[in-house]
Amino acid sequence: MKPTVVICSRDAEFYLILEHILEGEGLNSRLANDLEEAVSAANERAAAVILDCQPNGLDALTLYTALRQEETARNIPVVVLIAPGAESLHISLLKAGVNDSLVRPLVPAKLVASLRVLVPQLRRTFSHGGGNALAMGNLELWPEGNRVRRKGKEVQLRAIEFRILRYLIEKSGRVLSRNDLIAAAWPRNVHVSARTVDVHISRLRKALRKIGCRDIIRTERSGGYRIDEENGY
Repeated sequence: MKPTVVICSRDAEFYLILEHILEGEGLNSRLANDLEEAVSAANERAAAVILDCQPNGLDALTLYTALRQEETARNIPVVVLIAPGAESLHISLLKAGVNDSLVRPLVPAKLVASLRVLVPQLRRTFSHGGGNALAMGNLELWPEGNRVRRKGKEVQLRAIEFRILRYLIEKSGRVLSRNDLIAAAWPRNVHVSARTVDVHISRLRKALRKIGCRDIIRTERSGGYRIDEENGY
C-alpha cells in the first residue's frame, strides 16, 4: 500500500497541485479542511502531514499543537507551509518543534526533499542515488537524507540546518556572518532575520550533541559563527 500524506488546506486548487506532485512520487494524498479532519486523518496511520497555513486561514500553531496531543499522531512528521514574511510564525513553529516549514509560493523539489529527510518510509518510496560524504575529522556529512555521522552515531538534520553545517565545514577556519549563512542556506527570495539564524544554530548544536559533538560551532564576538575543527574528532 502506498504511504498517505494528509494535506490540511482550505485551498482546493492548491491541494490538487500537491496531490499531483506527490502522486508522481508514488504517494497517496488525503485532503483535510479543518482541525478535526486533520486529526482524524493523521490518526489513520498517515506517513506525514502538510499544514497549509495562509493569512486569515488555518492556524499553524493550533493545528500542530492539536496533532501532538493525539497519541497516535504524536510522532507523525509535520511540514508547515507559511506565507512570505511570516517571520514570527516561522520562529514560533521552530520553538514548538515542528519538523520543517517552507515558504509559499512552494518549490515542489523542496517539499519532496523535506519529506525524504523526515520519513524513512518515504525515503524507501522515492527514487534516489548515492552521494559522497563531506568529512571533517571523525564527522561525516552525507547529502542523501541530510545525515551526519560520528564514530558510529548518526543523526538526521533538517534541510536548512544541514546546509548551514555543510557551509561552515566548507569554509572551515573562517568566521561566517549571519548574512553569509542566510545566503548559503535559504532561497534568495525569502526574508530571514538574524534571530532566525540563531534559532537554527541552536537546534543544530542540540542535534550534534547527540553524536558527541560539543561546542563544535563557536559564536564569535565579531558577529558570526565558525566551526571548531578539534571538536569534530
